[in-house]
Amino acid sequence: MSETKLSKHIDKDTKTKGKYTLNDFQILRTLGTGSFGRVHLARSIHNGRFYAMKTLKKERVVNMKQVEHTNDERRMLKLAQHPFIIRMWGTFQDCHNLFMIMDYIEGGELFSLLRKSQRFPIPVAKFYAAEVFLAIEYLHNLDIIYRDLKPENILLDKNGHIKLTDFGFAKEVIDVTYTLCGTPDYIAPEVVATKPYNKSVDWWSFGILIFEMLTGYTPFYDPTPMKTYENILNGTITYPDYLPPDILDLLQKLIVKDLTSRLGNLQNGSDDVKNHQWFKEVIWERLLSRDIETPYEPPITSGIGDTSQFDRYPEDKDLDYGISGVNDPYGSLFTDF
Repeated sequence: MSETKLSKHIDKDTKTKGKYTLNDFQILRTLGTGSFGRVHLARSIHNGRFYAMKTLKKERVVNMKQVEHTNDERRMLKLAQHPFIIRMWGTFQDCHNLFMIMDYIEGGELFSLLRKSQRFPIPVAKFYAAEVFLAIEYLHNLDIIYRDLKPENILLDKNGHIKLTDFGFAKEVIDVTYTLCGTPDYIAPEVVATKPYNKSVDWWSFGILIFEMLTGYTPFYDPTPMKTYENILNGTITYPDYLPPDILDLLQKLIVKDLTSRLGNLQNGSDDVKNHQWFKEVIWERLLSRDIETPYEPPITSGIGDTSQFDRYPEDKDLDYGISGVNDPYGSLFTDF
């Protein structure tokens, strides 16, 4: 089946109940693990293409009160179609697990590249920041708050362009919301203080991301999460003296506690960020069409399921995948899967 036919076939299938099953894939190895399950490299037995298969244990999702987040993640990923956002092809479930089939992005996490580099040169940080900006702006235009921006959730494709992944905390919000979620170092003060918040939280995290890319560390970090939250609420940042004035200006306008003066949250919305002096040489249309050379091309062989950019994880010998026909107490909570 040709690729174009396959994508039509898959898109059609995601709208029906007779979609994928586990038998459509060969599971190859683990790419990552989390509190609810694993992400596997999987190969389609129909077209030989490689996919990332995210698996979530229903029981864990329910026990950790993540049912709404999980259903939101599926819905947001289905909605989002953007060059810098991971694509979800379909979902299915068995008695114990939920499965999400997504593009396999073989270049690994931006986090790993940042750790290897310690910190990025200014043009490199600006390139990644600009691509992330376009993804966030797109989500906000759909009234989606991403809420978990950090280098671990930014993947690099084979050419070195970014893909935003992990929509477990993404939420469609027309006005404001209250939920405390995200990663301590990146959480905005209004979230920590359990105040109502909106898209403003993503612009705060965007500032933290740029800070971390340029310095190699996050500004409020403490080994104790409670102390990190305290630092965020105090809002005092020491900026290293090697950061030039235009970057300082941008960061001080993004990582600002006062919502009425935070860039991205003002009258002109995301345009204020886009038009900031630091981004002045970015040609946004070319960037969106992926027509700008990337600063780094991952050293991978494309199309063979190369996993050299991912850490090795011990494989679980007792995967309970594909079990059906037994009691499924949670199936009714995930009817869209």
